[in-house]
Amino acid sequence: MSIVGVGHRRLEGAEKVSGATRFTDDVDLPGLLHVQLVLSHQASANIRGIDLDAARSAPGVIDIVTGADLPSVNAPSPEKPLAVGRVFYVGQPVVAVIAESQSAAADAAALVDVDYEPLSITVDPVLAMRDGAGRVLDADEEADAADASMHGAGTDSETNGATPRRPANVSSVVNLKRGDTDAALKSADAVVKATYSLAGVHHSPMEPHVSMVRPEPDGGMTVWAPTQGPFHVRDEVAKVLGIPTYKVRVVPMAVGGGFGGKVTLLETLLVLLARRTGRALRLNLTRQQVFAVARSAPAASFDIELGAKRDGTLVALRARFHYDNGATAGWHGGITGMFLTGTYQCPNFEITGYEVSTNKTPVEAYRAPGAPQAYFALESALDELALQLKMDPIELRLRNATREGDPGPDGKPLPRIAMIECLEEAQKHPLYTKPCVEGEGVGIALGSWGGARTPASAGCRVEPDGTLTVHVGTVDVSGSSTGLAMIAAESFGVPLDKVRIETSDTGVAPFGPLAAGSQVTYSMGGAVQEAALEARRQLLEIATNELEAAPEDLEIVDGRVTVRGVPGRFVEVTKLVAMSTEFMGKYRPIQATGRSAVQAASPMFTVHIARVRTDAETGEFQLTGYAAIQDVGRAINPPEAMGQIHGGVVQGLGRAFGEQLAYNVDGQLRTSSFLDYELPTADQLPDIDVKLIEVASAVGPLGAKGVGEPPAVPGPAAISNALARATGIRVRDLPLDRSAFVRR
Repeated sequence: MSIVGVGHRRLEGAEKVSGATRFTDDVDLPGLLHVQLVLSHQASANIRGIDLDAARSAPGVIDIVTGADLPSVNAPSPEKPLAVGRVFYVGQPVVAVIAESQSAAADAAALVDVDYEPLSITVDPVLAMRDGAGRVLDADEEADAADASMHGAGTDSETNGATPRRPANVSSVVNLKRGDTDAALKSADAVVKATYSLAGVHHSPMEPHVSMVRPEPDGGMTVWAPTQGPFHVRDEVAKVLGIPTYKVRVVPMAVGGGFGGKVTLLETLLVLLARRTGRALRLNLTRQQVFAVARSAPAASFDIELGAKRDGTLVALRARFHYDNGATAGWHGGITGMFLTGTYQCPNFEITGYEVSTNKTPVEAYRAPGAPQAYFALESALDELALQLKMDPIELRLRNATREGDPGPDGKPLPRIAMIECLEEAQKHPLYTKPCVEGEGVGIALGSWGGARTPASAGCRVEPDGTLTVHVGTVDVSGSSTGLAMIAAESFGVPLDKVRIETSDTGVAPFGPLAAGSQVTYSMGGAVQEAALEARRQLLEIATNELEAAPEDLEIVDGRVTVRGVPGRFVEVTKLVAMSTEFMGKYRPIQATGRSAVQAASPMFTVHIARVRTDAETGEFQLTGYAAIQDVGRAINPPEAMGQIHGGVVQGLGRAFGEQLAYNVDGQLRTSSFLDYELPTADQLPDIDVKLIEVASAVGPLGAKGVGEPPAVPGPAAISNALARATGIRVRDLPLDRSAFVRR
């Protein structure tokens, strides 16, 4: 039986396209109350007073809560459930109104009057770092390494050189150094020196944020949320309430789009409000509130110096960069430094990165955090270097590519990687080889992702009808459950339609990792495989006695366990299951568990090719062709891997074409709706050709690697490089300004 590697429809697909899938907003509870937030319209201010009288008298209001009414929570001031004494960004929750209906809560919230004393505002990260700049946060905040690690962006060390001075409003500094960068740059035959910037962008999920909670009689709490990490939410809620984790039950609901932005956001506030009222509560954010409140991807700017010899051999890289983290401490810089220094062989480098706080909404992980920013700068600089050297851009990358055994970003030897294979496949792709006419250009860019990994567990049992139930605690945000079912089906030896994946709440589910960092199949697949194999062993153990045959002589075919080569000797799987559960039976139930703890990463690489046609008279351009070549280790479900790549490509192109979180000098978000925030549309996109490269991982389940993060990485650089070759105009600040391409 060959199930893995063959395309299969998503198990939950029919429910989603028919509208049968139940999201959090579809669930109702007896006595449910509704919460509406009053958000700050000031970017930085003291709260002098809050007038609640008019709101309290509004119809349907049950309670109105300020930050002073809640128990103290151990969190930085901008991240407390409700503001206490001061606000740090426009959109920070200040008051929570609880009412009998959503409309009543919204009407009452509009009557709340908050008296603010405006303070100095800092929205420009460069100005924020200057001596004498106003302090953004109340106290120095360090980057949260745990937050970085759970998205696969953690680093063991962010400094291997002399620690540089930490400027104002900088929460941490990344400093990586090797060799003599100054001398190497002076000896280079070609040097690119430029600044590259990429705007902050929003996750823009189809489903806005919505969560629901219910206090339980034992003092515990049940949470319904479209979260990517139910166990993470459980732990956070237990910590805030000061109760054991077993008293918190998180019911993971269908996720209507996550991309790293739906782990935890509103749940800690809701449980505190529910404990206060003793009632079940639900909070729905409007789309505009999502833009203001929900964490987004940070903007970043890079000053790059990249030098090479005449033959294209890289000799030195100097990079100074900063992230605009909003009103929080940042953590993207460490992984960014690793991408800059570990992708190509470069004997000398000096990397300095700053995590800067500003009076904007705090940032969070967004698909491949730190990678699109790093590779936009690095791959653009490489393209400029190739033009200087009059060298084929893929040949330049091949000359300097890291290979198996080379030291990786962490200094350890790299495992088998497919960077070369992806570049060579791109080099012969028709989009790359077809000659360009006037006004046309082809750009290429490379990207990578190391991948997250977390210990995982799974359960597996055979049901009375012969169906295999696989029990997991990780949610499906990308079709991953279908891939896990395929692994179980192939391991056990049954058709895919005889397997179902059960994702339960944290009270009963086996521990599962966060659905982020391209790790679900990579981390969970081994546990599912082990559980299915153990269930098979238990089934065959019973069949061995019944058929008087050795386990290695048995096989599972068409719902029967048969003796290999003797089809007349068999026993129905359903009978074996019944024998393991019958009254006074002699066989133990078929109930298996599997565990995994992948110890090493399997770095993933991808190369994107963009072909554009431009009009110098109008500045317009059209993307006429796009290809993505990506190493996936082994494609468990090839069409779904391709679908993941299609989605990632479009998100990357969005960052090039127009997506940006634009703030004015007062810290007001100017792109706070889909009227202003430019998501890419179908007419901007050509067919996207996807080529899967399969260089098996030595440690991933069945050779699989992660898929989700890499395709979102190279797009901005690929588009910028294509336009530079079509027009001779290099745009180093994205999203693109089309006026830059108008003939003057």
